[in-house]
Amino acid sequence: MGFSMSYPHGAAVLSDVIPGIGGIHTQASYLPGNQNYAHDLMLAGCSPQQIIDSLVANDAGGNPAIRQYGIVDYNNGHPRSAAYTGVSCLDYKNDTAGLAYSIQGNILLGQLVIDSMQSRFLSTQGTLADRLMAALQGANMVGADTRCTVHNSSSLSSFLRVARPIDNPDSLYLDLWMAYSQNYLGFVPVDPIDSLQTLYDLWKLSTSAAPKNSFAPLKVWSTAAGEVIFDFSRCPDYSGMVITLYDLTGRVVVRAGVTSRLMTLRPFDNPVRGVCFYQVVGPDGGVVAKGKVLVR
Repeated sequence: MGFSMSYPHGAAVLSDVIPGIGGIHTQASYLPGNQNYAHDLMLAGCSPQQIIDSLVANDAGGNPAIRQYGIVDYNNGHPRSAAYTGVSCLDYKNDTAGLAYSIQGNILLGQLVIDSMQSRFLSTQGTLADRLMAALQGANMVGADTRCTVHNSSSLSSFLRVARPIDNPDSLYLDLWMAYSQNYLGFVPVDPIDSLQTLYDLWKLSTSAAPKNSFAPLKVWSTAAGEVIFDFSRCPDYSGMVITLYDLTGRVVVRAGVTSRLMTLRPFDNPVRGVCFYQVVGPDGGVVAKGKVLVR
């Protein structure tokens, strides 16, 4: 949450996910030297609290009071966590940590942001990714990052990263982000956390855990005119279905009820082109098709 350090993907700077070992998050007066040092300590087998203690004692800039850290490790199935907030970080600032999670923030609206995130993480059922996404939704309030009150949003960026032990650090199982530039002016069209939720919901449908045999035999393609064609000819019944198209930010660009076996939709105004996601739901709200298509 907050401003992207490296627009558009601040997660690559702020977070260090080491598959099978743990994750390190650094924020508030970020220095790469501290991040690299913490990375080496984790690889050496130090616990989250040992890493933080060493970071404070050996700060790369000689001023640990302006740093903030959150660290969690896997520890062979016995996770450990720790958090640190320097006394000179900008208010409101605080942190909390528990089994398998660490939450911290600065320049916040207040303690309610951290409490809401913690409550949602602890009360949500499902995978770690589900619980992390729920925790982010706990911060989905205007001005959660007080710099973003003028944008009528919670934040200017949001990301979610989860790794499996077999993953390459540069190719994580789940790595989603949404970010506006640091000099963005005006209200944001979609809150970054809402955008991330949309992208996460679409990602879940695309994973191997999704019931593939439940999807409709739908053909989808794009045309040179910038249109997306949906062919329901092989579907036994398309009545009551609804198509939704999303852009890469997770913003809804088109939503239309299915009225014929061949539907033509235009997701972008000319001359804009790009990737869009689609989702088709049935009358009961269940997803019957999903995917993405490149509009050239």
